[in-house]
Amino acid sequence: MTYAMRVHECGGAKVLKAEDIEVGTPGADETLIRHTAVGLNFIDTYHRSGLYPLDLPFTPGMEGAGIVEEVGGNVKELKPGDRVAYASLPVGAYTEKRVMPANRVVKIPDGVPDEQAAASMLKGMTVEYLLNRTYKVQPGETILFHAAAGGVGLIACQWAKALGAIIIGTVGSEEKSALAKSHGCNHIILYNEEDIVERVMDITNGKGVPVVYDSVGKDTFEASLDCLQPRGTMVSFGNASGPVEPFSPAILSAKGSLTLTRPTLMDYTADPDEYKSSAQSLFDMIESGKVKIEINQRYDLKDAAQAHKDLEGRKTTGSSILTVA
Repeated sequence: MTYAMRVHECGGAKVLKAEDIEVGTPGADETLIRHTAVGLNFIDTYHRSGLYPLDLPFTPGMEGAGIVEEVGGNVKELKPGDRVAYASLPVGAYTEKRVMPANRVVKIPDGVPDEQAAASMLKGMTVEYLLNRTYKVQPGETILFHAAAGGVGLIACQWAKALGAIIIGTVGSEEKSALAKSHGCNHIILYNEEDIVERVMDITNGKGVPVVYDSVGKDTFEASLDCLQPRGTMVSFGNASGPVEPFSPAILSAKGSLTLTRPTLMDYTADPDEYKSSAQSLFDMIESGKVKIEINQRYDLKDAAQAHKDLEGRKTTGSSILTVA
């Protein structure tokens, strides 16, 4: 039996309950992983709350790192003892051990510790597709990135800086402002004290930005649209403040023939080759030193409920992990 955190009914963080589960043996195209660290991500709270429904009961978590213990008969690229990581469906990372499809698992390079891999796979591959594929950021462009001091935000600031972009970031406190600046953010907007649109227009001399990356959702959506240049791109990739309310597509034309996209990592990494390429791009950035992974919160696996409370309460910065004894 294996220790895991489970959800039997959707709701607040208190629905996360510890129990022992049977893991089983890997099938022909699967691998058994013993976790050394598990990533904590906002999408975990969406699954737990029911915003993104899953069949009950389930073990949350889409990201982890560890050691291969066993592989199925068809698996050729992995072997027992390999250090590996993943950020992918199916959910089930909040556990000591799990079985994963082998084509959703990648080897961790020698220069990347397990904890960094567990803390960065989902967030880092998200940044990779956002900056390189959803909207390809060009040198010299000024971009707006909300929640710049969060796990995705800190990686994005560093990555965008390496691409030669000028980054405007929104944060909720002076402490988070300093953190975002230290990771490459050029201009900071304290969203609780300043008008986002006015500040963006001031910074860009009234031009606005070609792209906004918004994981906040309801609270920032309208302001994000108003920060865009004509024919700009609105990338809505999260709902930290709640889902965006329904609106008429005519708003996009009225505000300058804007483009709106609601991407997900799963669609950008569905193809196994794209998945591995995205992970390799992330590991290359980490090993080059251009992106440093800040693990600012560590929780025991048994304390996953508190981790969710802190994440939803915007008490965290950078990346968080669940440690597995």
